[in-house]
Amino acid sequence: MYFFFIGPFLNFYSLGNMINAAIPLILGALGVSVAMRAGSLNLGGEGQIYLGAFAATITALPLSHLGYFGSCIALLTGAFSAGLIAAFSGFLKARWNTNELITSFLLSNSVIMIVNYLVTNPFLDPQANLQSTRKIAENLRLPRILPPSNLSTALFFALALVVIVHIFLKKTKFGYELRMLGINEIFARYGGINTKMNTVLAMFVSGAFFGFAGGLMVFGSHYATIKEFSLGIGWNSLAAALIAGFYPAATVPAGFFFAWISSGSRIAMQNSDITYEVSYIIQSVIFFLSTSAILRNLFGKKRNLL
Repeated sequence: MYFFFIGPFLNFYSLGNMINAAIPLILGALGVSVAMRAGSLNLGGEGQIYLGAFAATITALPLSHLGYFGSCIALLTGAFSAGLIAAFSGFLKARWNTNELITSFLLSNSVIMIVNYLVTNPFLDPQANLQSTRKIAENLRLPRILPPSNLSTALFFALALVVIVHIFLKKTKFGYELRMLGINEIFARYGGINTKMNTVLAMFVSGAFFGFAGGLMVFGSHYATIKEFSLGIGWNSLAAALIAGFYPAATVPAGFFFAWISSGSRIAMQNSDITYEVSYIIQSVIFFLSTSAILRNLFGKKRNLL
């Protein structure tokens, strides 16, 4: 148990990699939280992260001469591509009241298979040891801030977006409309809020955060889109959002908490006789205890509203 809880803090390498693992979780949890605040739940994070990473990578390959400006273009392209996929689920919900949980999940699975084909066929790097695209140019990569770990300046992007989303939801007219939509759609509609448009926009923003997270994983750590390298991040982000209670400001400690437990389990397996199965049982118990009170409070509030 010592390595499980203390292992991630024993050296800069483990600490940096733990913080780096929290970055996509924070951004993904932000995406889930924005959609949830508007009364929708985005279950397509797996495919949206993967698509965002791939779109950002392919966009960046011919833009090496633009330096960090090229990085910005590529990251925004990845975010926009993933946002469009999520927005389509929002459109189906707004237009025909189709359940966004089903559509976002099914679209995500389809996107994963399409990106897998693109990575392993037309965009495959024949010189790579793994099934991946070509690596982006060195001048496009985000600087490392805690070597020898993989932690990069992507951390600052994630923290800045947390502050922006918090201010957006609390201080802006559009943020107020999203919150009213999530609390009571009928009341919001009678109050003059365009609920259909806001549903689509909220899902777009949610998907964009997932896509941006995928792009940062490429530009900060992997430098290429490796086949299925991001699988699991979408569901882990949902778990982090549950721990955060869907409050944007709380996604930072929730993301770090999730990354700490996940990193601790890997370190414990490497340095003790804890098996893969035992480590995941410990994680599951901790997450259950962390989320059960939040879920109880969440549903309790909904019953009070009804």
